[in-house]
Amino acid sequence: MVAYRAETALVSILRRHLSKENEARALIRELFISSAELIPDENAKTLSVKIHRMGSPMHDRAIAVLLEELNELNFCHPETGCRFIYTLV
Repeated sequence: MVAYRAETALVSILRRHLSKENEARALIRELFISSAELIPDENAKTLSVKIHRMGSPMHDRAIAVLLEELNELNFCHPETGCRFIYTLV
């Protein structure tokens, strides 16, 4: 249930940039299984999450906007307090 709620929240952000909900939901599912690099920086108290590009430039643009919005929210890891920094590489 938690995963579905997270997916739905991310879909609502993407819906501003994609016309169809089912397309946004499919892209979020693709994001969840895509590869990424995790780079912790204890001195800066950050955890960089470098997401690998999606299958098309349109999807890359939508995900880049989503990641910008997530960065603006300044989420922190619950155990370490490190701030997440999301990028598309």
